[in-house]
Amino acid sequence: MTKNWWKILAAVLLIYSFIAGLLVAVPRLPILHETIRNLYFHVPMWFTMIFLYLLSVINSIKYLSSADEKHDFMAVETVNTGIVFGFLGLGTGMIWANFTWGAPWPNDPKLNGSAISTLMYLAYIVLRSSIDESQKRAKISAIYNVFAFPIMVVLLFILPRMTDSLHPGNGGNPGFNSYDLDSNMRLVFYPAVIGWILLGVWISNIRYRIRILQHKF
Repeated sequence: MTKNWWKILAAVLLIYSFIAGLLVAVPRLPILHETIRNLYFHVPMWFTMIFLYLLSVINSIKYLSSADEKHDFMAVETVNTGIVFGFLGLGTGMIWANFTWGAPWPNDPKLNGSAISTLMYLAYIVLRSSIDESQKRAKISAIYNVFAFPIMVVLLFILPRMTDSLHPGNGGNPGFNSYDLDSNMRLVFYPAVIGWILLGVWISNIRYRIRILQHKF
């Protein structure tokens, strides 16, 4: 039980954020209206994806320095899980954009950057599947991963701030914190972020253990 406390915490936080996310009062803002509740689901998907990609690149660096295949296994499984959360982030974002901006995919630099980032990590999976020799596959994919992460950071956090963007906090737009993320929303948003990140780590850990078993047998 003591080893699994964080899994219990993940379940509790997610149940709480689902219920509170639908029931707790939110600011009545023009254009957004009730769609602001999607903040509890859309943004945590991206935070979880980025956190998993960070774990992946850390494990890739560890593999390059130690050649321990376990680090390679963790690197690929955190990417596999991160891609799922990336697609969930894209999906929830498209639904939100359709209601607030009038189209599921307006010409927005952050949207385009997120699509390119997703394709970039899908290419990582394709690269791995195209190399048969295990050590060569692990080394080349680790090098690719080390370069992919900073490019993703540029695409998601730097370029959108340098040009016009519909997203809050980008292109001169104020962020949510500065005008409408009230205390009630914070009580739901932060637990949701922590809960989804813990769930992402949990899924990655299960996938990693499965890969270890497959490798042994």
